[in-house]
Amino acid sequence: MAGFNALAEQVRDSRRDPSQRRQALRKCLERFAPYGHRATWHHLCARAGISPDDRSPDPERLVSALEELEEAREVWLAYERDFARRRREQKYEGVRQPPGDAWHRRCWGGRGLLPVEDPEAAPPAPLADVVRRLVREAEVREAQRAAQAMHTARQAQQAAGRSANSVGRMAVSH
Repeated sequence: MAGFNALAEQVRDSRRDPSQRRQALRKCLERFAPYGHRATWHHLCARAGISPDDRSPDPERLVSALEELEEAREVWLAYERDFARRRREQKYEGVRQPPGDAWHRRCWGGRGLLPVEDPEAAPPAPLADVVRRLVREAEVREAQRAAQAMHTARQAQQAAGRSANSVGRMAVSH
């Protein structure tokens, strides 16, 4: 199974038939589809001027759609890298349960960030702008939860330290 980057190369490959290039772009959506597969496909087609049912679209328009998808994916991958860095820091501080919300767990990998049931109803804004907005909102929620989790972890460490000290004193005292 090819990864996103290999499929993106196939979309750009001018030696391929336009229908193969279209299929490669559709397969990219199996790796990253912020609105879900159908809605993201319809969004990209509308923005690039392609009919969703066109089996041999203009290759330049396919590349345009791919570039929009790649830009949004880069925003998401940067968020994922930053999330991983923050989790390492939180674990170091003693926060063992991720303070993130169900949204992050549900859309891991960039699928269904903003599920859209009706393919025609996807936001008209560029995909990267929508993903940036979603990431900003998630980061605010995560920062609030992380601050609370870090505070709770510090209190638990302090309480554990006080009880260990008092036990040690009791054992030594006569």
